[in-house]
Amino acid sequence: MSVEVYRDNWGIPHLRAADPDELSFAQGRVTAVDRAWQLEVERHRAQGTTASFLGTGETAWDTFVRRARLADTARRCFDRLDTATARWVRAYVDGINEGLPEGARRASEFARTGLTPGRWEPWTPLAVWLSTHILFAGMPTKLWREEVARRLGEEWTGLFATDGPGTAGSNGWVVSGDRTASGAAIVAGDPHRFIEAPGVYQQIRLACPEFDVVGFAVPGVPGLPHFGHAGRVAWAITNAMADYQDLYRERLRRTADGGVEALGPEGWRPATAHVETVEVAGADPVEIEVIETARGPVIIGADRGSDADSGSWDAISLRYPPRVTGELGFRVLPALLAARTVADVDRAADGWIEPVNVLQAADVDGGLLHRVAGYVPVRDRANSLRTVPAWEAAHAWQDGAQAPTPRADVEGHAVMANARGLAAPLGAEFAPRHRAERIAALLDGSKTWTPEAMATVHTDTDNPSAAPLLEAVRAAGAPGEHAPAPLSPAALAVRARLLGWDRRMDADSVDAGLYAAVRGAVVRRVAGHPAFAALREPAPHPAVFQPWLALGPRVAFALETLLTTGPVPAADIAEIVRAALEEVASGEEPPAWGVTHRLAPWQALPDPDPEATDARWPGLGGDHDCVLSTSSVPGFTDRSGRASAARYVWDLADRDNSLWVVPFGASGVAGEAHHHDQLPLWLRGELAPVTTDWHHLTKELPRDDH
Repeated sequence: MSVEVYRDNWGIPHLRAADPDELSFAQGRVTAVDRAWQLEVERHRAQGTTASFLGTGETAWDTFVRRARLADTARRCFDRLDTATARWVRAYVDGINEGLPEGARRASEFARTGLTPGRWEPWTPLAVWLSTHILFAGMPTKLWREEVARRLGEEWTGLFATDGPGTAGSNGWVVSGDRTASGAAIVAGDPHRFIEAPGVYQQIRLACPEFDVVGFAVPGVPGLPHFGHAGRVAWAITNAMADYQDLYRERLRRTADGGVEALGPEGWRPATAHVETVEVAGADPVEIEVIETARGPVIIGADRGSDADSGSWDAISLRYPPRVTGELGFRVLPALLAARTVADVDRAADGWIEPVNVLQAADVDGGLLHRVAGYVPVRDRANSLRTVPAWEAAHAWQDGAQAPTPRADVEGHAVMANARGLAAPLGAEFAPRHRAERIAALLDGSKTWTPEAMATVHTDTDNPSAAPLLEAVRAAGAPGEHAPAPLSPAALAVRARLLGWDRRMDADSVDAGLYAAVRGAVVRRVAGHPAFAALREPAPHPAVFQPWLALGPRVAFALETLLTTGPVPAADIAEIVRAALEEVASGEEPPAWGVTHRLAPWQALPDPDPEATDARWPGLGGDHDCVLSTSSVPGFTDRSGRASAARYVWDLADRDNSLWVVPFGASGVAGEAHHHDQLPLWLRGELAPVTTDWHHLTKELPRDDH
């Protein structure tokens, strides 16, 4: 093979090969060498075998993945790929399998867990993609609405609607050439995801005679599906917040021969059922029954009714497009790499399936693109809101019918930030408009944007969502309020500081820290109000869904609404705010925001000393609804598990003026020079240069020659 591997000053791999298949092999191999532990964790997560080496804490995930039939769906989707795409994916997998032994020798986690690298199958990248995105579409929120309707009342099901604790989102914007200093468009943004170490995005360059593209890869998946710059055209995505997965209330019963039947629109029909064993390190294996009805796999309640005489029982099944259609959209990935114009990107995106994204692109000829891409089935509106009865024909999907994917012209600039807008016809819940409106306002402030100046947008810490609470704080000290006694002098001093605060969630701001302390006290009191007593009991659903079903986080993220709307009376809200001011005033002075608002990345293998681990992660600016979106759970923890998993600025005037950064580094190997070397840049809001001149890169010799 004629593969060449180069590295820039940040250790980012630049790969050059004779053709796309060789290049795909090289991408797989270099990823395995750099990130073997991460790849193997993702493979096991995708096939439901993580508990076998990580222990009981992963049993719930493994059970969900198996019951949702992710690996089997990936096999189906791979089998339907066209010959050229299947060959390209196989080449990537071959590269991983060749590089894994070397990568595993470099990664200490394998020795710590006793894990031996396994073998990737041709369908494994598709399974990794599915497991990474299966919870993106807000499906667990339907379980939450069901609990709200059942416990609190039907009229309150939309009360907590907001960007939920498990939803991944992003900022993205495209600025046309008439708003830039160069006269060429700029595409920029940052995906917000749960921060993982190693990072969920891998900076890489893929070059062969057919194309030359820099961008962010998803480790375990070939190509550059989300963010790329091919020189003449660049693209980026955000989560469209579309609803394309349905949950069905199933009625199941055991047959005399031990099989399972499900009640559908045409009566009782056979369901498939088999038993799988989940191996668990340090514990007994767990046997689970995997059931699939005509709607889809049963993900909740499959473990009921094991006896033939147990009668019928209720369960919940999941219907999602790749399981129904056998298509995942992977043929789009090589087409994106070969794109030269916005029209090429647009055509490629027509084949996208999951997840549903808002896509933006620009090219050197002035072309601009702002559209939704992905598969949203046509079905009854109720399907998008709640679990629906499997036995009612009205809730069936229209065979093969897809909802139209909206698009819009770009006039000056276009912003995508998960808010209700372009994708509104396709979803039920969206992020608040704060980030989108703030980005648009910042972009309106200049007509001479440069790549370097975009960092001021990425790192903006203005917190518009603070306004309702600040208004309630203002009212708390006004005459004629509901409370029987005035605020204490200390509480009045807290109130005065908050009303004079600039509303910026800067890491070194003591007033932002004060606001966060008051907000946390308000959230805890609202969540503890008798009006929500019925929602405090844990929902009877598997642990994997609990982040979406806990009352506290739901109150925290919907606080804006709950302060003015909902079952808590206005007089009680006023007293809650007063009590929160008094609580904070009577305690120790809250520290600056970044002292408690610290990065808390997820690691598959946690460090042995949690306190030492927490102390070594840095403090952050920003907040959930800031453009610098760093999410914690107000009232319960200031630690931030979700933030910008990458930042990028794609310059269409000159690709070498483009910029990018990830939270950690190019290497997934602890202790290596490029393991965390980008973290200081990321914290300061700076970005590393994109270097494409091969003469400014260092050619990597075969490791045996080092």
